[in-house]
Amino acid sequence: MTYRVTVSARFEAAHNLIDYEGGPEPLHGHSYLVEAVLEAPKLQRYDVAVDFVPAKKALEAIAKEFDYKYINDHPAFRGRNTTAENLALFFAERLEASGALGWARVAEVTVWEGPQNRATWSRM
Repeated sequence: MTYRVTVSARFEAAHNLIDYEGGPEPLHGHSYLVEAVLEAPKLQRYDVAVDFVPAKKALEAIAKEFDYKYINDHPAFRGRNTTAENLALFFAERLEASGALGWARVAEVTVWEGPQNRATWSRM
């Protein structure tokens, strides 16, 4: 049995795919939503699986690195495509390394590029 908790953060950013069919994609922006599903094998202190407050703060701090910026300029994405898939993996790795999850771990991260398009990284 595991418990699953979801936290989310939003940011506005511009990007373009540098390696794309026909050449680099034109610069454009999105209203991003990042949803992180965290799982824990048991309840912790105060009968919570994952404390929403530090988990959400950690996710928001990562999102702030991109807010109103050009994602391609971020050191983690220099020379790489800034796809929703790559962003989902980035958020999963950074959130897991943040130390904010207690004994929980990241089960999946979904990055929404606007209200209709999304990509999910999953531990499966």
